[in-house]
Amino acid sequence: MAMQDLPLRDIHQPPAPPWWPPAPGWWWLAAALLVLLALGAWWWLRARRRRAAIVRLFDERVRAAATPVGRVAAMSELLRRAARRRDPAADRLQGDAWLAFLDGDTKATNAARPFSDGAGRVLLDGGFRREIDDDEAATLLPLARRRYLELMAVRR
Repeated sequence: MAMQDLPLRDIHQPPAPPWWPPAPGWWWLAAALLVLLALGAWWWLRARRRRAAIVRLFDERVRAAATPVGRVAAMSELLRRAARRRDPAADRLQGDAWLAFLDGDTKATNAARPFSDGAGRVLLDGGFRREIDDDEAATLLPLARRRYLELMAVRR
């Protein structure tokens, strides 16, 4: 038989694989992405609940104090407890060293020093006075709350 007598046909490609169901590797990838999304959501909810608990603790402790002296003492105690998260020896600082710690790194930024030079000075002896003006405690509250949240490393 000669070459010209052979019945030749054109080459036919097999049909393309269907898009559904996906290959097992795509299922593994989808499962891994779902696990990562679930872990991210869990982490976010956990951080949100932690922040809410920290804020609630501060607000409840300060609100539970009946007098301005008690509120200042509660703020001072909470700040000292939170300071231990940054430096284990920070809660034992006294006087201007304590206020400088509460001011944070103001030397690098040339920022105001609200504890050393401002309303925060009442923390030195405010919890031990017989009386404190209610305005002094009210002025200290947002300052102490903000620094407490910073020390607890809670972002807004």
